[in-house]
This record gives sequence, C-alpha cells and structure tokens, in this order.
Amino acid sequence: MDVMSQLQRQWLEHSAFLRKEGYLDDQFEQLRKLQDESSPDFVVEVVSIFFDDSEKLLNNMARALEQKVVDFKQVDAHVHQFKGSSARCLRCAQKLQFEYSVLKTQLEYLFRLEQQIRAAGG
Repeated sequence: MDVMSQLQRQWLEHSAFLRKEGYLDDQFEQLRKLQDESSPDFVVEVVSIFFDDSEKLLNNMARALEQKVVDFKQVDAHVHQFKGSSARCLRCAQKLQFEYSVLKTQLEYLFRLEQQIRAAGG
C-alpha cells in the first residue's frame, strides 16, 4: 500500500470514528463540500476561527465562574454565545472545556492527515 492510500485510509477511519463518537455531523460534511481546489484550507480556516472564538469564550466563562460573587448574567451571555444554552456551574464549564479540547485535538489530527494527503499529491 502506497503512502497516499495509507493516509487516505487513516483519514477515512478517523473521520468515521469522529462521526460515530458524535464529534462530526452532517454540518461538517456540508462545510467540507464548500472546500475546493481554490480554497483547500477552507474547513481548517473556519474551524480555526471557531477554536479561537471558543477558547476566548471558555476562558471568559471560567473566569466569571471563579469570582467570589458570580455574575450569572455574564456567564449566561457567554454560554449562549458558545452553545445557545445555559450552564450555571463550574463543573459544567470544566466539562465543556474538556469536550472542546478533545474535539480540537481530534479535528487537528484529521486536518494534519488531510494536509499530508495533499502534500503527497492527492
């Protein structure tokens, strides 16, 4: 099996795993359909913006929850920005940060495989 086939197989297996685990869905596939030869890094760029914005929101949320007097209106605003729902405890924010971290790591690996496939001529 050549390098290209091996990388493509890894990419397919990993994306299938992410879909099975619930990290990828039809919206991700729709986003990928917008990517073409003129914008080969479109999905990576969109997801990178999401990661940057999410990290800021999660950090703001965590800081707000760590205050002696928690301003739940501020926390609620951050949560609504991030997911469109409300969470009002530090444990929820920590779980959200963990899930976000897992998602970021898994998608970054998927994108690295995709870059390797392109670099190998695919």
